[in-house]
Amino acid sequence: MKLEILLPFKIFAQIDNVSRIVAETLSGSLGLLPHRLDCVVPLVPGILSYTMTGGSTTYLAVDEGVLVKSGEQVIVSVRRAIAGTGLNDLHEAVAREYSTLDAEEREMRAVVAKMDGGLIGRFAELRHER
Repeated sequence: MKLEILLPFKIFAQIDNVSRIVAETLSGSLGLLPHRLDCVVPLVPGILSYTMTGGSTTYLAVDEGVLVKSGEQVIVSVRRAIAGTGLNDLHEAVAREYSTLDAEEREMRAVVAKMDGGLIGRFAELRHER
């Protein structure tokens, strides 16, 4: 199979000679082999693994998205993806990524709160001017 992993802003990976793919769905784990019927499946945040024809397995942490299998082509479109050489490395990479995202989210919420406060103040001024 040919696996393509898409992010909103770039192509994360294009892999040929994939013999098996396992992804997390709303119903649990889904395994794909080359002769499986075509399908479209929503993905939940979790681990996506693929095995090459030679037998090596690669693990990715993916965010929510969708998986589309059409013939030999499998396209996975997700919001975020993180690669790791092994499950331990992947766990550490995910922990680092989410701690960074948490800090950025806190900063963004503080900026939005300031903007909201300023906007409410302006509306109050306009109401008093009438």
